[in-house]
Amino acid sequence: MQHTRCAWVSQDPIYQDYHDHVWGRPVRDKQELFAKLCLDGQQAGLSWLTILKKQDNYYQAFHNFNPQHISAMTEQDVERLMHDKGIVRNRLKINSIIKNAKGFLALEREGIDFADFIWSFVNGQPIVNAWEGKHQVPTTSAASEAMAKALKKRGFSFVGSTICYAFMQAVGLVNDHTVDCFCYVNQNA
Repeated sequence: MQHTRCAWVSQDPIYQDYHDHVWGRPVRDKQELFAKLCLDGQQAGLSWLTILKKQDNYYQAFHNFNPQHISAMTEQDVERLMHDKGIVRNRLKINSIIKNAKGFLALEREGIDFADFIWSFVNGQPIVNAWEGKHQVPTTSAASEAMAKALKKRGFSFVGSTICYAFMQAVGLVNDHTVDCFCYVNQNA
């Protein structure tokens, strides 16, 4: 059966599976949120499909996105990863994951649960939009601006407003499935 999907989805089966089963579904697990934020940062300047195809390699390279293990990574680890063809070999992006792990742990040491912190930007509830076409869907919002500013203040990097908005869409803080998409209908029925 042919489904109507959001206009940004290509014919690539990996992209379709991501759209149909992951994108826009609320995520409440703090480590999964951390992983997705880091992966969205890796996308900067690239297509999301590129990162999706490398996602498993990122989980292997970065200790299943365990912040404790990532924060202990050394310059030697960074050098090794610069030769890992399974990830994007960009020193700033590799170091950003390590910085983000340290930021995650600093929040936790303050007694702030990362999931609660992330969900606070939408008052704990998904924002459900009703877009009719791909040109209406924004790339930033006041909430993504606030999130970017707060994360940067806490030492995170590769977390600009556009990256934060894409992250918010991916983890269901914002449901931006267009109204003609079968996922919009199924999630909001």
